Amino acid sequence: MGRMTEAVKHLLIINVIMFFATQLYGDQMYQWMSLWFPKNSNFEWWQVGSHMFMHGNLMHIVFNMYALWAFGTPLERVWGRNKFLFFYFSAGLGSAALHTGVNYYFFNEGLNALESAGLARTQIMDIISAGQYSPDWYNLASKSTIDSFLSAYNVPAVGASGAIYGVLVAFAFMYSEAKLMLIFLPVPIKAKYFVPLLIAGDVIFGISNVNTGVAHFAHIGGALIGFIMMWYWKKNQFNNNRWD
Repeated sequence: MGRMTEAVKHLLIINVIMFFATQLYGDQMYQWMSLWFPKNSNFEWWQVGSHMFMHGNLMHIVFNMYALWAFGTPLERVWGRNKFLFFYFSAGLGSAALHTGVNYYFFNEGLNALESAGLARTQIMDIISAGQYSPDWYNLASKSTIDSFLSAYNVPAVGASGAIYGVLVAFAFMYSEAKLMLIFLPVPIKAKYFVPLLIAGDVIFGISNVNTGVAHFAHIGGALIGFIMMWYWKKNQFNNNRWD
């Protein structure tokens, strides 16, 4: 990997600055910069991009920034700064799009279930807009339906993970034989197997709707956009061009 490349370095610096800013201003920063559900009053258009520079805790930013350095540096060396940034932010925006789309599904599923049970939509919206919920709702629909409904509306997304997953996919395309290791599985695995293994875990947890505190569909969205871009670039020999 050698010396850190310019785009990777600047992304890392911005992420670190934003992380320390959240330690100073806390809830206010998360309210402004995290990606909220569009129907939530905290939502603002810039959060589609700003959430990529927010992180929930020290380990969150450490893992993401390590991955940005480790996998982003060789990509930027080949592609050039502009092409790498285009790819990085495209994956991040794709991540936000899929995450929000899935949240719309869970939100509408819960809202429709409560309406079918006889509650008025305006009443439901007034309650959740005030940051509250009714325990009686769990008697009207399944626990997973209500939990997902409330989570979709109330829990914002933060982190560069979606963009990082796109970078991981690109790395697996370009350096498929490189051997990588998971912390909890210290066995060298080729990138062409390692990255799909990570994504498969997100697909399993995402579809099973297990509450792990991780935005699995955001990861999948970044990986999907990364895959589509790499497939298209490779098919059109676009991957060999630099954008400096």
